[in-house]
Amino acid sequence: MWFAVLLLFLTVLGAGWSTRLVPTASTVWMKPLLAFSGAYLFTLTITHLLPEALLLVPDDMHRIGYFVLAGFFGQLVLEVFSQGVEHGHVHHHTSHAGHVPFLLLFSLIIHSFLEGSILVKVPEVGTVSDNFYAILTGVALHHIPAAFALMAALRLRLGTFRRALPFLVLFALAAPVGIVVSNFVVLEQLLTGGLYAALLGFVAGNFLHVSTTILFETSPEHRLNLPKLAATMAGTALALAVELL
Repeated sequence: MWFAVLLLFLTVLGAGWSTRLVPTASTVWMKPLLAFSGAYLFTLTITHLLPEALLLVPDDMHRIGYFVLAGFFGQLVLEVFSQGVEHGHVHHHTSHAGHVPFLLLFSLIIHSFLEGSILVKVPEVGTVSDNFYAILTGVALHHIPAAFALMAALRLRLGTFRRALPFLVLFALAAPVGIVVSNFVVLEQLLTGGLYAALLGFVAGNFLHVSTTILFETSPEHRLNLPKLAATMAGTALALAVELL
């Protein structure tokens, strides 16, 4: 459990720190990574998160569909404020220079907190617990381009890495706090009345929106791009291989 907390925190810090080493003006290298993480997240959602959410409430499965829809369209609303940073959009405009993009940061923190909140490792959540590290991997992969894009935007707005760093730390803490809250603060409540299944369905809807957006945006002109195709297939294969582990 604490390994997951540390991994997600360090993943975001490391990805944000890399903006000091990698030019943010050119993000061609990010496309294959986005394709890989998007395919992994999409496959994991279809083959694990959605079926597992349904299995947790066998007598009321249709209710999960409403939460999936809520999560999907809720993510659409969040992205109005986050400007697509969740799927690696690096913004190069200098408008509002000197101002912290609080709405962007707040929407990312909510998104990240929800992702961390489904990482519960107790027998009562069924096979979600068995696939804990597979889901953790998907969240971590997804946070790499998001943290890079966020830090690029913050540095552009605030001018220096030092001024931007505290806000990167806030984002890095969001998913770990979600893990801690779900596992140690509201675990008993989550395990009653199908609340965890509803949460899982809601986050699955988030993942569906983010992952499909990533996959569509990596090939906007529907042209064959071998590196992106290879990354997509690799991400899908890795998520499918989870069942064999």
